[in-house]
Amino acid sequence: MDVKEKIGQRIKELREASSMSQKDLSYTADLDRSYIASVENGQRNISIVNIEKIAIALGVTLKEFFNDGEFSKYSRSGK
Repeated sequence: MDVKEKIGQRIKELREASSMSQKDLSYTADLDRSYIASVENGQRNISIVNIEKIAIALGVTLKEFFNDGEFSKYSRSGK
């Protein structure tokens, strides 16, 4: 699984845990619903600016967003 898919999966996981639809998230984050869908499906590169918008809309910090088992596999040594 590549990083685009991991980020999309994390967004979907947090969105569903918050009982938000893609439409709700897109409105709150001020992003297009089709953009949210393509990010969740791992079809689009997402900027850190948009990750921050989504995290804020989901009520989590960037640290909390990336504090997931999938992201903890990355380290400075590149492992």
